[in-house]
Amino acid sequence: MSKQLTKAEEQIMQVLWDLDEASVKDVIAELTDPKPAYNTVSTIIRILETKEFVGHKAKGRGYVYFPLIAKKEYSNQSLHKLMNGYFGGSFKSMVSFFMKENKLDIKELETILKEVEKSNKK
Repeated sequence: MSKQLTKAEEQIMQVLWDLDEASVKDVIAELTDPKPAYNTVSTIIRILETKEFVGHKAKGRGYVYFPLIAKKEYSNQSLHKLMNGYFGGSFKSMVSFFMKENKLDIKELETILKEVEKSNKK
């Protein structure tokens, strides 16, 4: 999967990932004010269906939408695109950049390394 989401599409996906499934009204209810128009959200969801990020099923007189791509899968793909596009594919360069820019201290870095070790053991 190499498709990217626009900011608006990603907002909708965040809601769908959180709720697992939702109607257009459910999605709007989760968005911050000012709320977008019903037709706007409906159009974005149809675009997400075309991009194969979202599926739907009939429920009553309407539809319920659900993610076809897991948040973790999209996050991983986005992170790789960022790493390849800005850091020459080097994870070390990317981590170094974020450490410098975010002024990570050694304790925070140790916590991150422990998490990486824990996930590698799984």
